[in-house]
Amino acid sequence: MDELIKELERFKDLTSVFTLTDVAIVLALSCVLSMAIAFVYRATHRGTSYAQSFAQTLVIMGMCTALIMLIIGSNIARAFSLIGALSVIRFRNAVKETRDVGFMFLVMACGMACGTRFYMLASFATAAFAAVIYLMHRLDLFDKEVSERLLRVRLPMGVDHEGVLQPVFDRHLNDTRLVAIETVAGGTLQELVYMVVPRQNASPHGFLEEVRVAAGNNKASLVIGQQEVDL
Repeated sequence: MDELIKELERFKDLTSVFTLTDVAIVLALSCVLSMAIAFVYRATHRGTSYAQSFAQTLVIMGMCTALIMLIIGSNIARAFSLIGALSVIRFRNAVKETRDVGFMFLVMACGMACGTRFYMLASFATAAFAAVIYLMHRLDLFDKEVSERLLRVRLPMGVDHEGVLQPVFDRHLNDTRLVAIETVAGGTLQELVYMVVPRQNASPHGFLEEVRVAAGNNKASLVIGQQEVDL
């Protein structure tokens, strides 16, 4: 009986390592800081790939990371066991923007700082990162005007696409490069994708209309903002 009691004591609750006040402070601060980062993400996001669920995920990730760090504490064995448990998780959704990865690492870092009870470090780092991100957004740093456009055009199979489209290209474009060829409509049509550089005063509508006529009234599309959409 005494041995059984000793074995049960080995599995006693270890919550006494930290108080409920510590848990409340860690979770509350990590939640507030993660929400601040999520608001910065929403305010500085560009393009059409914004998702509310991703912003909410940032808050959840920050709080979960803080909780994990609180559980680990300074116990190395516990750290390795948690790493093994978390390694079974598989992520199926691809990150649409490289910028999103930075926000994920930021909330994880703030959560780690909160979980290890470096409260001032977490608060200062969140404020510093938020200021840098917002400053880059307002000043539009590292922006570059993209002159290249994507042209998709469909032609009947067997048609010489160079002979049909090159005269139109010579009138409206400074440069053109064939990127891909694909068969569509059960093999009756071929879809060509070009990377094109329009001339400075070229009209996209006029150019697209001439391409459509040259292609035998088949579908033709010109992607103007391909740097902001997921193709």
